[in-house]
Amino acid sequence: MGERPVVTPSAGITPVQQMLASGTGALLTSVFVTPLDVVKIRLQAQKTPFYQGKCLLYCNGLMDHIYVCQYGASCTSWYKTPTHFSGTLDAFVKITRNEGVRSLWRGLPPTLVMAVPATVIYFTCYDQLRDLLRYGMGFQGNYIPLVAGGLARLGAVSVISPLELVRTKMQSQKLTYSELRVCIRSSVAQDGWLSLWRGWGPTVLRDVPFSALYWFNYELVKAQLCDQYDVSQATFSISFTAGAISGAVAAIMTLPFDVVKTRRQVQLGEMETLGVPVKNPTSTWHIMRGIWAESGYRGLFAGFLPRVIKVAPACAVMISTYEFGKIFFQKMNLDREQQAC
Repeated sequence: MGERPVVTPSAGITPVQQMLASGTGALLTSVFVTPLDVVKIRLQAQKTPFYQGKCLLYCNGLMDHIYVCQYGASCTSWYKTPTHFSGTLDAFVKITRNEGVRSLWRGLPPTLVMAVPATVIYFTCYDQLRDLLRYGMGFQGNYIPLVAGGLARLGAVSVISPLELVRTKMQSQKLTYSELRVCIRSSVAQDGWLSLWRGWGPTVLRDVPFSALYWFNYELVKAQLCDQYDVSQATFSISFTAGAISGAVAAIMTLPFDVVKTRRQVQLGEMETLGVPVKNPTSTWHIMRGIWAESGYRGLFAGFLPRVIKVAPACAVMISTYEFGKIFFQKMNLDREQQAC
């Protein structure tokens, strides 16, 4: 059987169209995963009541956000209702019945403000870097997605990290924009510009390996599925399946870094909220050794099932929507060219 021509996914579309496709994917992924985390937070609050100044981590599969408990047990509408839940399904039913369907999407606006720009930067940079390495510089091999994915995530994290710190400060300290400007200037004067990237290290240690592994496995699984079904371009179902598998594998392999990052984020958020001076952060490896001494290897893989359950479908929805969007723009551009001829 003759060799099938390879279709470049990003060929024939502009960077702006790539941004539109990735932005749509981020929007749909946030809408899909947000209810899962709202339920998780409500169940978590039921087991362990939150005290004033307590922080919790909210993640919609694309971005992590710190939410701050300002007024004890009734500090936020996410977990102020005293309804008792017996499990995840029961929580979905009771929240919908007693508080309305819209309550399952609380916290979506701040997610979209941060997640959509970050995802647009990340996915567009990946495609551009992959094509530059493969077609512009002539590199070949399966390592191309690994390198492009890692570099794209590094760039996205570096751009978004100061914005996330600013958002956390505004939320935890209830600052106005003018007060926030003074606060940032004071922080920069005291600790330097690098203080705006506090927490960048643990984020990079988790997100860059995750992205490198994700794209490496995604391109590999997608190519194998295309060969298996004898198609030259990935269908929606192939992209969805490859995204879910590669997302699950990457999530499992980087879970220890996710545990460390979660602990670091919550500690920094609570110190900011309580007005405690932020000390020089403990190294990632020191935190890992502490977790190992405290809980063994199980501590480094805490939250294994919830993370996989959340990340795998989020990756599947995101990448399949993104690929579908790119194919849509390819066909639209091709039709325009044919009509112009």
